[in-house]
Amino acid sequence: MKNYKLIIEYDGTRYYGWQRQPDQNTIQGKLESVLSVMCGEEVEVIGAGRTDGGVHAKGMVANACLETEFGTEEVRDYLNRYLPDDIAVLEVREASPRFHARYNAIGKTYCYTCFDGEIKPVFDRKYYTRLEEKPDLERMRQAAELLKGEHDFRNFCVNPRMKKSTVRRVDRIEISREGGYLRFMFHGTGFLQNMVRIMVGTLLEVGCGRMDLKQVQAALDAKERQKAGPTAPAQGLCLMSVDYD
Repeated sequence: MKNYKLIIEYDGTRYYGWQRQPDQNTIQGKLESVLSVMCGEEVEVIGAGRTDGGVHAKGMVANACLETEFGTEEVRDYLNRYLPDDIAVLEVREASPRFHARYNAIGKTYCYTCFDGEIKPVFDRKYYTRLEEKPDLERMRQAAELLKGEHDFRNFCVNPRMKKSTVRRVDRIEISREGGYLRFMFHGTGFLQNMVRIMVGTLLEVGCGRMDLKQVQAALDAKERQKAGPTAPAQGLCLMSVDYD
């Protein structure tokens, strides 16, 4: 039995997220189902993270231990033949027996896309969040500087009963505009549940004048979830890549 590293992309629109759930459509569930048929025994697929329902990925990393005579390209091709059209395996390679997609990850990059132009882009409609206002980029960039660095992001997590440490390091936040598209790029050592979406919601509140920089700082310092901005919709979020040593 060998350990394999998989790089996967998917459109999360019709899925209840990455994590396997009983009687629900999930990315992990689909991958495990196809691999289990291929190997003739149950297979567990370990993902680098657990994207929420409706969130997309262009560079999710996973690993699975497989007993198979197929080569890496044959495993990739088998998966792509039997997976739904909204999930694709970009690469399969042999990994060391100790490689663990989640525990060995040292960083992740996410992109959140909004659109505030006059004419909505029909063919991108599942991959952006439509804004009714044009937020101020400079104000949002000032607020982003407060969110960068190592902080206790307890207030930017949807799970109020989180028992593990909520301290995370966000080392890059870039906000750019291309026509009617606004893109928020985040890179950090790791992210809590809904953390990126809550940061986006907070930055948009600042950009639209409903929060100021003092309130953003208070959101970082406070222990109550309601101090931060709203959770931005899932469809605008995409996991771009996962970093390893």
